[in-house]
Amino acid sequence: MIEHLTLDTFKTKVFNFEVNKDWKFEGSTPCIIDFYADWCGPCKMVAPILEELSKEYGNKLDIYKVDTEDQRELAAMFGVQSIPSLLFVPTDGKPQMAMGALPKETFVQAFKEVLGVTKD
Repeated sequence: MIEHLTLDTFKTKVFNFEVNKDWKFEGSTPCIIDFYADWCGPCKMVAPILEELSKEYGNKLDIYKVDTEDQRELAAMFGVQSIPSLLFVPTDGKPQMAMGALPKETFVQAFKEVLGVTKD
């Protein structure tokens, strides 16, 4: 299931920047965060791919969305200047940002290489 994050839910599920200066992931499952806007064409191309991946990967990873129009502070925190921007967040280590509408194969590869998650 894909969940939309606000500033408050981001702090409890991903990173509480008010408490920690250095990156500290708050979740227990690797995640990807899709920074998007409703008017963005490439974002609309990514959305069904993420829905599909959400079903295929189940509870092995969390997929979050952040509406950059509604959550400007969050988008600014990560320096999001173009959308879609996708933040891959492993349980250990630093998150990695990718920009643009990625094909499904690229997501699968990043899930494996950055998040350490495979379907089986």
